[in-house]
Amino acid sequence: MSDMISNKDKVTLSFQTLISQYRRLQSSLVKQIRALASKMCQAAPGQFLLLQFQMSQVTQVGESISNLIAQVNSMINSTIRNQKPQ
Repeated sequence: MSDMISNKDKVTLSFQTLISQYRRLQSSLVKQIRALASKMCQAAPGQFLLLQFQMSQVTQVGESISNLIAQVNSMINSTIRNQKPQ
């Protein structure tokens, strides 16, 4: 991850890296769901529960990213509103 710079005092994560990792997580989950759906007769209840748990985790990550975007937008809007005309 060349986007991530890390040292003792500072960690920087780019938005692009965050979104790409989220997309990878979603894609992996979709593959698991399709694989389980293709063998419904052999699926165990535990597999359904695990997938349901993973789906809720992906949803929480998505909501966190959405909240982060909203906070950045709010900060930008606030900064623009507080600028004095020259």
